[in-house]
Amino acid sequence: MTHAETILDRLTVPGVLYNQLDEGDVRCHACAHRCLIHPGKRGVCKVRFNRSGTLHVPWGYVAAAQVDPIEKKPFAHFLPGESALTFGMLGCDFHCSFCQNWLTSQTLCDPEAESGVNYIQQVSAQELVSYAIQSGASIIASSYNEPLITSEWAVEIFKVAKPLGLRCVYISNGNATTEVLDYLRPYLDGYKIDLKSMQDRHYRELGGHLQPVLDSIRRAKEIGLWVEVVTLVIPGFNDSADELWDTARFLVSVSPDIPWHVTAFHPDYKMDRTPPTPASTLLRAAEIGQEAGLHFVYAGNLPGKVGEYEDTCCPACGERLIQRRGYTLLEYHVSSSGTCPKCGAIVAGVWTDQPQNVKKSGLGFPRRIRW
Repeated sequence: MTHAETILDRLTVPGVLYNQLDEGDVRCHACAHRCLIHPGKRGVCKVRFNRSGTLHVPWGYVAAAQVDPIEKKPFAHFLPGESALTFGMLGCDFHCSFCQNWLTSQTLCDPEAESGVNYIQQVSAQELVSYAIQSGASIIASSYNEPLITSEWAVEIFKVAKPLGLRCVYISNGNATTEVLDYLRPYLDGYKIDLKSMQDRHYRELGGHLQPVLDSIRRAKEIGLWVEVVTLVIPGFNDSADELWDTARFLVSVSPDIPWHVTAFHPDYKMDRTPPTPASTLLRAAEIGQEAGLHFVYAGNLPGKVGEYEDTCCPACGERLIQRRGYTLLEYHVSSSGTCPKCGAIVAGVWTDQPQNVKKSGLGFPRRIRW
């Protein structure tokens, strides 16, 4: 057993997202891998493991926690201008070569990421929620690693947060099961899903399959979660016009009101020689999204270089409702009931009357929390 495994295995409890099988085996259903795990073995994520016929799951710590604008997640239609306390653990069920959080997501899968255990801070759910309230956050977000595989711990936190009026969201790869979405539904308000490609062969390279992600987007929308979708546009990987059209058409088939974020790749992890995404590619992707029939398309990670695709406009009359620059809201004109002040049309989303951070939310200087 490695040093990292020894540390992480101590920070576990028996889980609930699994079935017990014969001969001590368990079937995990926290993610769409649905791992069959024999006694003494681990799932694909490495952080969920079978100890004597009981599935043990991560608990009682964070590897990252900081307060920053909800726009950074990114969410554009979920309480714009509000702050989110974002926490993460360690581990992932994918192994994306372009991961920008690889030190936390790949800790037990890549020896170069074992230093991720140095970021661990033990904390209770009550302490984490208290820090959120003290910091003025109105949202708690699970991110950094893949939250699906640490859902029992997230729900423990959300159970404390919800009665105090905080909203709860996931920032996820969407490799979910119906069981985990049903388990999360009483506590979860918003779900941001990465749709990395519309080609299954690409998903196989990342350690998964396309169909479960598409199913998760549909299912999350059906059960009433607020859904936004992000595609990290990577040169030579998923930036062809055909693939962008396929992505946009799929989202329209679920709902034209799903905000689609096309964001810029920067070289990282094992794709450090791939060039960054130019603004022209994001603009082309955003135009495709609009032509396909999506009401809200955003181009991200290149503030000031993508024009109107940072802003929110009324889908009925075209009035600019929110003006953004990076993570900063310069103007905000949506009512708490989500209507356009000019024509009265309903604008899909979760809104507030007076966002905290209009004209002062900054361009990405988060407050990091330590215990």
